[in-house]
Amino acid sequence: MPVRVHLDDLLHRRRLSLTELSERVGITLANLSILKTGKAKAIRFSTLDAICRVLDCQPGEILTWVEGDPDEEGEA
Repeated sequence: MPVRVHLDDLLHRRRLSLTELSERVGITLANLSILKTGKAKAIRFSTLDAICRVLDCQPGEILTWVEGDPDEEGEA
């Protein structure tokens, strides 16, 4: 998917674990893990808002779009 998730980078910079983020945001660890690994197909604005509030960041720091993503090559 050409949308990349940079949650790991932000967590590292904020010195937070995924478990701590889960507790602070009120989202299950499993759902955050799916988002973190880039396997999520969608994210609610309310979820994105909650993550941004806890990590003190902008949505563009979490999600970026990459043109010509190599993961998309060869898929039909």
